[in-house]
Amino acid sequence: MRLPQNRKIGKFARVKTTIEIPDPLFRRVKSKAAERSQSLKEFVAEALREKLATAAMGANDGRPPWMAGFGQLRRLRKETERINARVEEAFEAIEPEDRA
Repeated sequence: MRLPQNRKIGKFARVKTTIEIPDPLFRRVKSKAAERSQSLKEFVAEALREKLATAAMGANDGRPPWMAGFGQLRRLRKETERINARVEEAFEAIEPEDRA
């Protein structure tokens, strides 16, 4: 099958589009872009790339991206409980007059 010659395979063209943004959000975005010395177009494109990257990592469950690894620490709960129990036992062995 032959593709039409006006198709650009493997290349991305820029697309102009119109979106509706609430005024208060638009003002915040415009202000933040100016603080970073970015155009509105650059700022929005960067924000969209970051949002897509976050979604691709599976962190799209409402949690901030930095929290993605915290679920992996659940396996340490039993070890932490064991250590805390030992510390409590050791503390109880100290004579009451030696406690600060």
